[in-house]
Amino acid sequence: MNRLFASLSTTVFETMSQLAREHEAINLGQGFPDDPGPEDVRRAAAEAVVEGWNQYPPMFGLPELRRAVAEHYRRFQGVELDWEKEVLITSGATEALAASLLALIEPGDEVVLFQPMYDAYLPLVLRAGGVPRFVTLQPPHWRFDAAQLAAAFTEKTRLVLLNTPLNPSGSVMPREDLELLAGFVERHDAVVVCDEVWEHIVFDGVEHASLLSVPSLRERTVKIGSAGKIFSLTGWKVGLVAAAPRLQAAVARAHQYLTFTTPPNLQAAVAYGLGKEESFFRAQREALQAKRDRFAAGLTALGFPVLPSRATYFLNVDLAPLGLEDDVAFCERLVTEAGVAAIPVSAFYAEDKVTSVARFCFAKRDAVLDAALERLAGFALRPAA
Repeated sequence: MNRLFASLSTTVFETMSQLAREHEAINLGQGFPDDPGPEDVRRAAAEAVVEGWNQYPPMFGLPELRRAVAEHYRRFQGVELDWEKEVLITSGATEALAASLLALIEPGDEVVLFQPMYDAYLPLVLRAGGVPRFVTLQPPHWRFDAAQLAAAFTEKTRLVLLNTPLNPSGSVMPREDLELLAGFVERHDAVVVCDEVWEHIVFDGVEHASLLSVPSLRERTVKIGSAGKIFSLTGWKVGLVAAAPRLQAAVARAHQYLTFTTPPNLQAAVAYGLGKEESFFRAQREALQAKRDRFAAGLTALGFPVLPSRATYFLNVDLAPLGLEDDVAFCERLVTEAGVAAIPVSAFYAEDKVTSVARFCFAKRDAVLDAALERLAGFALRPAA
């Protein structure tokens, strides 16, 4: 067996979900909503599978979806794309990440990673032959500075893998941080793979800035989006990839030997959904922001120190003021004693781990969030161990 994958442990998501099942806990660990998603988008998929084409679609994706992606990013992010040369459809954002890394890394190339990070990043970088160089972000602001970048970049830096808005922190990297990063990328003649799957799920009037909108990075960035996140249909696995032709051609060659295509009915439905009015996307953000506020207020009332959340489905609790420094032990106690599952944020680090933050998913029905808070009430009032 391949030594890299054979040596990997079970993901923290599966571990905590299994504990949740065993203890009949409310699962606020894995990040998915508990509603079915927008009915008109789902109906568009159903109609397309009955009335439409169900054989192989083009490897790059349906033209109607690629046009819709280009128009969507023009409308919402001011990014101009050539839909024929700069837009690719993949079977989910994780497949897009895999294709990008396999296409753009040679064995021995160094890759700058910002941790905490999505758990697929490091295995994919290593499998592609990349050598990781980590920038460690700390709560509560989760930002980096020039000194950290200078320590991470070397003459061997080939690629930067960035996630903004950032899961698990719920933070959004400000424009000045992106421009600071751009200077290092240019000086080292590197490229950026930017995971922007949470681009529409931002709160408090925050606006997502795509790396493609930074002029010096326009020809150096592979932007990855997710229809599953945009429409809260996480099982659909439709990835949206935008990049300059030189980069996109390389990513497409890797994609054609991974999944090659994505279900055409889902592509047709996503094309329909991306054309919806701004009011639809605003209403989604407002509904999720209300859930964030509801759950944050409840946690705060119970004595949990809540960290700011400006994006994503997630809210983090800082355990350090409670005298707790082991987030794994805390989450295990929480699921077994209180019947609520959360995720230890230390699982998103490879080294120099922050070990005092726990992540909750608030993208659930209000009744579920309220029931979780009821279960947490007795637990929260216990003295710190």
